[in-house]
Amino acid sequence: MTDSKQFLNKIVTVKIDRPIGSKHSDKYPDTIYPINYGYVPNTISGDGKELDCYILGIDEPLNFFTGKCIAIIHRINDNDDKLIIAPESKKFTDIEIRNLTDFIEKFFDSIIIR
Repeated sequence: MTDSKQFLNKIVTVKIDRPIGSKHSDKYPDTIYPINYGYVPNTISGDGKELDCYILGIDEPLNFFTGKCIAIIHRINDNDDKLIIAPESKKFTDIEIRNLTDFIEKFFDSIIIR
């Protein structure tokens, strides 16, 4: 299993599989992604799938994105971490991260790791 903390403050390339405007396919079919969401290829997260990422600070649908891992959302009641990736020049507070990811993260108890 990949340790998500190894990506903190590092440059990461993400494959986007749910670009802005796409619908969540399984658990939350009425949810539309207001931000890009993807994964780090060739990694394994706690849920047995590739390590997921939220992309902040980009307002158009993407296929790939390379940016800095500025934080990690560590879910307490689910064995899955989410990397928070942003352009190197942009900063986000914990409150901003919560607000931007709440469309899915509201269903989980989590902490933000910096």
